[in-house]
Amino acid sequence: MTPAPTMIPAEAHHWLSARAGEMEDFLRRLVEIDSNSHDKVGVDAVGAALAAMLEADGITVQRIGNDTYGDVLRAEIPGQGAPVLLLGHRDTVFPKGTVSGRGYSRDGDIAYGPGVADMKGGLVVSAFVMRALKAAGGTGFPVVALFTADEEIGSPSGRAVIEAQAKGARAAFNTEPGRVSGNVVTSRKGGLTLNLIAEGRAAHSGVNHADGASAIGALAAKIVKLHALTDYQSGITTNVGVIHGGHAHNIVADHAEAELDIRFIALAQLDDLLPRIEAILAAPDVPDTRVSSVHGAQFMPLEERHSAELFERYRQAAAVVGFAVDGEFTGGCADSGFTASLGVPSLCGLGPVGGKAHTDREFCRLDTLLPRAQALALSIATLPV
Repeated sequence: MTPAPTMIPAEAHHWLSARAGEMEDFLRRLVEIDSNSHDKVGVDAVGAALAAMLEADGITVQRIGNDTYGDVLRAEIPGQGAPVLLLGHRDTVFPKGTVSGRGYSRDGDIAYGPGVADMKGGLVVSAFVMRALKAAGGTGFPVVALFTADEEIGSPSGRAVIEAQAKGARAAFNTEPGRVSGNVVTSRKGGLTLNLIAEGRAAHSGVNHADGASAIGALAAKIVKLHALTDYQSGITTNVGVIHGGHAHNIVADHAEAELDIRFIALAQLDDLLPRIEAILAAPDVPDTRVSSVHGAQFMPLEERHSAELFERYRQAAAVVGFAVDGEFTGGCADSGFTASLGVPSLCGLGPVGGKAHTDREFCRLDTLLPRAQALALSIATLPV
């Protein structure tokens, strides 16, 4: 295999160097659009802004429609052989209307706003890298950007598209925010949500309490055992973060539900955990009650063995651009786990440096937009053809 033509990195770097202000302007534009995962109109509006910018540069954009969530955008710079994937999600966790009360703002080199780091800053990086590579004449191989719509709720529609496009890909780069430390992400936990459903028997809590079978009591007994599965040394955590049930304080609850979050470093750990969880749910803690589970969203882990080679390439590119970077592990999940689980070399956290995601203090370091884009463009352009 031969390296990509040497003029591409220099031309892409030069093209990006003149567009730092344009990158911030586009970031402001994206942040000023509400795009909660369940707000299809808003998520598609972010997509329309991305599509218009890319299409204006002659980059082909395909819209993969979805009736429930936002459409997936697939942008491509054509070439021969296996593609390189750029991943990014357009949705945020913030409810519709957030922008009207707390939009984009700036204090020196720090920008604030809903989704400014997670991950509208990353969308800007991906879009401008695509434009830079197109302006430089392409890479010889296809570069495909997937801008999905529902990552914050587990990628219920995005996952299938990502996995279909990733089969046979030579590499995948995800522009989730860079860590506060300045590092990129070389490994991530996987995650699974289990929706727990407890059923019991209702009764008046004062008149005939003994006739009831408390679904809440059954669920409470399960939660204690489920939380005991947490093993920090091995990286496994279990957490019931949502619970609700019952009808009134004087009624023995005949129904209760909870959401169990499971995090793991390797798929083998999940395979070991699930039978143990099922045994806990099946145990007769409260007579005449039943607790079942339904699988919810699942993210696959990004294991370091799938990122090591790309990280070294990115580290070298960053040095050329002028900054030092290291790899970092995070317990958060992302779409890069889907590509890594298929054996595709994958690297994450390549967006601008940011922090406090999912809060009203979320920030993005504007001075990292341009160098992160340049390092990513260089990493892609120097991949062997």
